Amino acid sequence: MLAFFTNNFPFLIALGEYITLIGSVTWVTLRKPPGWDLIRDQLYAVGVLSLSVVALAGFSTGLVLAAQSFYQLQDKGLASVTGLMVAKAMLTELGPLITGFMVTGRVGAAMTAELGTMQVTEQVDALRSMCIDPYRYLVAPRFIAGTVMFPLLSVFCIVMGIFGGYVISVYFFQMAPTTYFDPIPTYVELFDFYIGFTKSFIFGVLISTICCYKGITTTGGAKGVGTSTTSAVVICYISILFSNFVLTLGLNMLRDQWNRWMS
Repeated sequence: MLAFFTNNFPFLIALGEYITLIGSVTWVTLRKPPGWDLIRDQLYAVGVLSLSVVALAGFSTGLVLAAQSFYQLQDKGLASVTGLMVAKAMLTELGPLITGFMVTGRVGAAMTAELGTMQVTEQVDALRSMCIDPYRYLVAPRFIAGTVMFPLLSVFCIVMGIFGGYVISVYFFQMAPTTYFDPIPTYVELFDFYIGFTKSFIFGVLISTICCYKGITTTGGAKGVGTSTTSAVVICYISILFSNFVLTLGLNMLRDQWNRWMS
């Protein structure tokens, strides 16, 4: 029976192994967290080294979003809501999404390639032979760094996006700064922050665990490392897009229920 599922449903086998990895890493992290030096190095690699690419992506997204919004709304007399549209879109959708894509390409691929190389060169087996848990030593620091730094990077991307929209709106379209910012505190709700934070946290968990799983299960030498890296990036992108859709529906339905209950 096991051979039948292995040969005909490899996706189910991989999914089970992936869920097992998440459970094992969570248990190891809660029971005995890895050393601070390991976590610090991953926090720096995931967070600090990603600031430039996240800033550039967020800023350029804000520029395009503000320009498109202004051109579409100007002839309707609604150009004053350009800042609100940029803030809402960056906070609830584009901020976490753009950050997920950038971090996957810069950090996720590196995680998979590094762990994959260690796996095919038997360095992971060497750790096991020395009674060192690879999940605690290799995966847990990356998991912690991904879940902690991704929401912070997403906030940074959101801020840069709003700033990019401000720059083009004020200095190119000659919009008053107060016109750009005034609607934002009025119509941006606290729940919008919850939506952005929840998406950022989920994306961070998905990216770190998928890339670590693909790296730690790599086989086939140098070619296998390349295959695992490509596969990890593609799976992360698909997972981010699909989970973003599910979270958007679920969180907005939750907001509607909350508003009905409060009223």
